[in-house]
Amino acid sequence: MNGNKKNVFVFVGLPGSGKDTCTKYLSEKYGATVFSFTTMLKDVVDRFYLEFNRDTLIKISEFIRGTFGEDVMAGTMAKDAEKSPAKIITIGNARRMADIKYLSKMDGFVLIEIFADIKTRYERVKKRGEKTSDASQTFEQFEADHQRSTELSIPEVASHAGEHLDNNGSLENLYSQVDALIKKYTEHEN
Repeated sequence: MNGNKKNVFVFVGLPGSGKDTCTKYLSEKYGATVFSFTTMLKDVVDRFYLEFNRDTLIKISEFIRGTFGEDVMAGTMAKDAEKSPAKIITIGNARRMADIKYLSKMDGFVLIEIFADIKTRYERVKKRGEKTSDASQTFEQFEADHQRSTELSIPEVASHAGEHLDNNGSLENLYSQVDALIKKYTEHEN
């Protein structure tokens, strides 16, 4: 890669679609720096010794955005990305149009929709148990969560994606799709 050009790969998708899997892969294989809206929220959760679960994260997100503006977290994310010396930056959880407001103005911005069917996503979320509520969540609760404010806006953001990854198959298949994106967006820079 030449100069100060950065590639900013931003993933959008419903819970369990594979966003974090992609960002982790980009970090491990290509040395990408990972930024996350969840990390910002987890900082607050940890500071106040709250339970790290989806409900808590949603409430904190709604409070911050409602009090300081829909784009306050997006502004923070964009500033972090701009300050980063990394050539490849990846963000795994854009959920609202405000989340990409500033990032989309950066050279090298690529919005990537990642999708998988709901049963597959549900099984992945239960298996990973990232949040305390994941392992005990029923399929009906998982479906109901799709009606929360943080999930309802995902399809609108995804409709603006220039790239689309199908994660209904194997990890190897997903990784090959990510490799193809890296090649497409970075090969001219080498």
